Amino acid sequence: MSTPHLSEQEIIRREKRLELGQMGIDPYPASLYPVNTTSAHIRAHYKGEEDKDKFTAVCMAGRIMSVRDMGKANFAVLQDGTGKMQFYIRQDDICPGEDKSLYQTVWKKLVDIGDFVGITGYVFTTKTGETSVHVKTFTILSKSLRPLPIVKEKDGEAFDEVTDPEFRYRQRYADLIVNPAVKEVFVKRTRLVNAIRDFLNAQGALEVDTPVLQSIPGGAAARPFTTHHNALDVPMYMRIANELYLKRLIVGGFEWVYEFSRNFRNEGMDRTHNPEFTVLEFYVAYKDYEWMMDCTEQLLEKAAIAVNGSADVSVEDKMISFKAPYRRISMFEAIQEHTGFDISGMDEEAIRNVCQQLGIHADAKWGKGKLIDEIFGGKCEKHFVQPTFITDYPVEMSPLTKKHRSKPGLVERFELIVNGKEIANAYSELNDPVEQRERFEEQAKLMERGDDEAMFIDHDFLRALEYGMPPTSGIGFGIDRLCMLLCNQHSIQDVLLFPMMRPERNDG
Repeated sequence: MSTPHLSEQEIIRREKRLELGQMGIDPYPASLYPVNTTSAHIRAHYKGEEDKDKFTAVCMAGRIMSVRDMGKANFAVLQDGTGKMQFYIRQDDICPGEDKSLYQTVWKKLVDIGDFVGITGYVFTTKTGETSVHVKTFTILSKSLRPLPIVKEKDGEAFDEVTDPEFRYRQRYADLIVNPAVKEVFVKRTRLVNAIRDFLNAQGALEVDTPVLQSIPGGAAARPFTTHHNALDVPMYMRIANELYLKRLIVGGFEWVYEFSRNFRNEGMDRTHNPEFTVLEFYVAYKDYEWMMDCTEQLLEKAAIAVNGSADVSVEDKMISFKAPYRRISMFEAIQEHTGFDISGMDEEAIRNVCQQLGIHADAKWGKGKLIDEIFGGKCEKHFVQPTFITDYPVEMSPLTKKHRSKPGLVERFELIVNGKEIANAYSELNDPVEQRERFEEQAKLMERGDDEAMFIDHDFLRALEYGMPPTSGIGFGIDRLCMLLCNQHSIQDVLLFPMMRPERNDG
């Protein structure tokens, strides 16, 4: 096994680890450490000297983030899972006898910034008014062998944060240590998911699980990741969507099902796309897309309030309101509004001509639906900042959607656009098995033309529809993009704990 190249600091820390062992101190003890409070609890409940009797025997644990050496006494900062707390450690307190080695050797020479320690003592207020813990005992809980990136602080605020994306995304564990604000983003993400789950559960929806490995990648127009099942000797695909499985459950008699699913699409990466991402999908029997728009408004308003305490959210330099109701405009109306072209009655060739006039690339293998999608995405989407439902899509763009009840050539579908990006996609679901088969066959023709995002024919799903599926509405939410909005983050990588990265070169 090759030895990794070590910096001088890393070599010194390894030597300290050995020296601790030689002194009989385990640098990685396995015993239980009896933590009885946190930095957040102390800050919230300690109001000054009048409360000192309540905080005479605190026991905390965390990582050392800074030390101010003053000879026989030090001030240091401990960071636990809830924040930071200053502590005061003095030689005569932790070494009351003649032997001062625990302070002079262990604390001053062998303990480093980044080490985990446990401390016991009492809470007091310093002369400068800082709530602190006066340490009576300390214990090494884990020796850090790699130095933390240096972050400078003033008045408790970081002014030299580590901002290099390559470091932050690849070493998220270190990013979370030195950039505490990052942790709040992921706390908010959990609040978002919990708020949505609470909303759906209160409505009587049932949370379910569906397969991630699939024999046919269905439910969306996307390029899948492929793999192989050795025992069956068959190709398999990573899930691109869970739609067709959830609709099978509607066929089976469930009337409202939902799933937070991890999906995978073998496509590019940018500030709003990651090959692995999280989607919420839910399907409700006896509803349509008009009902789903009302439901979406209620859900998102509650989610925004749960995450930020308000339906109004600051995003970049804009204030976005998730308070219902939201604007509703058809796709053709949106295209005409922002390009001047009315394409509602045009055939494929005429739409190609519009693409040429607008300077939009129109690949020869693309069908009418893909061309319209390119026009909308290139010229219209960015203009919809406040939550807006784009409704009534062309049938060519929506092979799983019921035809519009009053507008020939269109389907009952909407996308929710916020800050120029799609956040949700919903339909009145197609439940006619004969028409669904015809739609799949049209997709197969596009695949033959070279469209690698066209849908496969899912014969088992067609068989399920032949048993009968009630009128149903379904929706899919991009949880990562929604989290970006509610947490005012500019890149999807900032709301994923471990975003996809190019493999790191390791020369040993």
